[in-house]
Amino acid sequence: MSGPQPDQESERPTSLGIYDRPQRPSVTSIEIAAGVLSVIWLVVSVLFLVMPDQTQGGGFIVTLLAVFLPVAMIWVAATAMRASRVMREESARLQTAIDAIRQAYVVQQQRAASSYEPTVSKKLDEIAAVTKKAEDALATFSSKRREPLQVAPPASGGQTSLALGTTAEEITPPLTTDTFIRALNFPETEKDTEGFTALRMALKDRKASKLVQASQDVLTLLSQEGIYMDDLRPDMARPEVWRQFAQGARGRSVAALGGIRDRSSLALTAARMKQDPIFRDAAHHFLRRFDNMIVEFEANASDAELTALGDTRTARAFMLLGRVAGTFD
Repeated sequence: MSGPQPDQESERPTSLGIYDRPQRPSVTSIEIAAGVLSVIWLVVSVLFLVMPDQTQGGGFIVTLLAVFLPVAMIWVAATAMRASRVMREESARLQTAIDAIRQAYVVQQQRAASSYEPTVSKKLDEIAAVTKKAEDALATFSSKRREPLQVAPPASGGQTSLALGTTAEEITPPLTTDTFIRALNFPETEKDTEGFTALRMALKDRKASKLVQASQDVLTLLSQEGIYMDDLRPDMARPEVWRQFAQGARGRSVAALGGIRDRSSLALTAARMKQDPIFRDAAHHFLRRFDNMIVEFEANASDAELTALGDTRTARAFMLLGRVAGTFD
């Protein structure tokens, strides 16, 4: 038996799209049906059970049970049906509330990302433009200085030349470990001058810039699914596990690196990996860059530096994508 539809005026959505609990009528069609059946049964019982027993002297207890036991069963069934309908309505309302809360959270995160990412992207473009100008200026300088310093070949037939051109990598100060780790975590906000300084220095380094750019690509793609590294709380692996991975260990021995436990993020990433070839290529490219980096980084890094590296946004993306790709299986 289907219950009546909820009163549309009594259900008004709140600010999150959650409906207030409607005022249910005290008497529903279930109680009305049960009352009608009870009256019918009582009339039938009086006509066919009570009156013949009075004339024939039948047993009073048997007659009482025969009259009221079916009535009791009717009301038990009616109560159970009403409770079942209430539970279904509450379950549907709860599911609607959960969906509304999740939708509101995703929209809020997307709005925050849309206001933050353009600023960061603009800063990165400015850094890349400055770096390109510096490299072009150095190339121009070296080409202008190289031509006047060419010397004539000696009489013996040999040929020598002097060139004082210097590449940008040779005059750029080496990237420190702390700066490299800070760059892999990316700036916290648009006002994080220390983060932008570290990122600018990392982009000037040939090896570090490749990993930073690959990391930025996958973080941007993951944000399109509502997955942000700040929301993940992975189980941190010990430094010796990172060293084993850097030295070539794979499988169960380094399974602790796959410390991401968020089922929603894992499921969304796995689905995107299967359906989107661009995302899949970017993820595998990033994993290769990270593998190459950790091999060189581990050789000179202390345990504290390995722990700090594992807490960066880039490392969390590696844990997530590595687990989805089966690196730690």
